[in-house]
Amino acid sequence: MSIELTSITKTYGIQKAVNNISFSAQKGEIVGFLGPNGAGKSTTMKILTGFIQPSKGAVLVSGIDVISNPIEAQKNIGYLPEHNPLYLDMYVREYLQFQGSLYNVERPKINEIVEKVGLTIEAHKKINQLSKGYRQRVGLAAAILHNPEVLILDEPTTGLDPNQLVEIRQLIKELGKDKTVLLSTHIMQEVEAMCDRVIIINKGEIVVNKPISELKTDNEQVIKVTFDYKLEEQFIKRLPNIASYKNTLENNWILTFNTSEDMRPVIFDFAQENGLKILGLNAENKNLENLFRELTQ
Repeated sequence: MSIELTSITKTYGIQKAVNNISFSAQKGEIVGFLGPNGAGKSTTMKILTGFIQPSKGAVLVSGIDVISNPIEAQKNIGYLPEHNPLYLDMYVREYLQFQGSLYNVERPKINEIVEKVGLTIEAHKKINQLSKGYRQRVGLAAAILHNPEVLILDEPTTGLDPNQLVEIRQLIKELGKDKTVLLSTHIMQEVEAMCDRVIIINKGEIVVNKPISELKTDNEQVIKVTFDYKLEEQFIKRLPNIASYKNTLENNWILTFNTSEDMRPVIFDFAQENGLKILGLNAENKNLENLFRELTQ
């Protein structure tokens, strides 16, 4: 495994920022690391990069113990923080040569990285002249200069326009083919588009660790329906495959079903049999955003 965290706990005074979490990720895998603000994402990433030490537990990156040998482990990690720390007065190529000197990266390799991340036509400019999208490319280039096995990306697409989103998304997917990528973001659509697996952390504990394919095949469906008059709960219970229900307003219901069958025709039949008229009907897929809200609210 390229990343392996085992029983990690981090305590600040009496508060547990991270509580006994474990997960792993392997080469060629892009893992979405999600959670609300204050859930423990940043603490976990700081522990993984060796910036802070856990109170308990073990951390391995490429088989190297991050706690006892952080410098050696960091040689295998590329990190793009949320607030991309660039020297804005430096030229793109100058900045990357400076970063490369820290890892003894030679100029031909830097030129190769510049081309790989699509910076060739901007490489002669100062960083302060670049758009947000190109600055993100510079940060990604700096993160992969030393060819790390593990990439940790914290909100890499925040603030990008739709065209830039597509470009950076494709670049991350390309990088993920031969590296392990841990991607933290609040944009659920980006996770669904890029990631192979999702880890959701809430209040310092992991609440979901599943492949995206399993989440997409979830049989649960949610239907919002409005009838023409108030219906008693005992009638709602008669619907087949009903898992849960909620009366939000007088005639409005949120119905959750455990089945892959489209339940909208069943609801129409139910209404007709009971002399009801349907004033509104809306089906929602059980997508990642719904799951995230459900588990973290």
